[in-house]
Amino acid sequence: MGPDDSIYLTDDGGHFVRKCSLDGKVLLELGVPGTPAPYLSGEPFNRCTHTALSPKGEIYVSDGYGNARVHKYSPDGKLLMSWGEPGSDPGQFNLVHNICTDADGWVYVADRENHRVQVFDGNGKYETQWNNLHRPCGLYMDYIRHPVCYIGELSVNRLNANLGPRVSIVDNQGKLLSRIGDPFAGRALTSFIGPHGLTVDTHGDLYVAEVCWTLWPGLFPDQPRPDNLRTIQKYQRVH
Repeated sequence: MGPDDSIYLTDDGGHFVRKCSLDGKVLLELGVPGTPAPYLSGEPFNRCTHTALSPKGEIYVSDGYGNARVHKYSPDGKLLMSWGEPGSDPGQFNLVHNICTDADGWVYVADRENHRVQVFDGNGKYETQWNNLHRPCGLYMDYIRHPVCYIGELSVNRLNANLGPRVSIVDNQGKLLSRIGDPFAGRALTSFIGPHGLTVDTHGDLYVAEVCWTLWPGLFPDQPRPDNLRTIQKYQRVH
């Protein structure tokens, strides 16, 4: 969501980003719908994943499933710069899955298959990285100075004790504050299957959107999908 109540929609399968009003009017379009850039070419977009805004309204796009890049656009949609390439060194990516920013202009990138969040300045200069994570995919932080960051992490399979799907809460230096989730994937209220998207409301309550239908066969290959798989969980802040 933008500060003017516009909404930024990132279309993975269509390879484009749209800025829309809440009544559905398209205000800005980045990329050509249905026309992906060549795989890992570095050009926008090939299965882009998310967007975030700088303090000046510039638009960052994480271009992650078919690319290893972050693109920066002016508020009116002009491509300003891009950074990143395949790899595991600082500034390189292996599935750029999510992106967020804070009021100081720092850019936080979920580098999923490198098991880290990388932190950059607003011009793509590598600053640091947060480790002790497992396949981080969802990011949320309030647009303030020194924010707390919520990180959704995926597991590989249901047998990975202590590496099950979870939500980690860290400060803006990456220091772990808390974790939510059982050691194993599951349907219990204390468990996750695939925490994929996160947000926090004005009361401090946390909402976790899960990708359960597609992940179920990999986690539970011997069990048919239940008809009532949940997709969203709410966690109430304890004051």
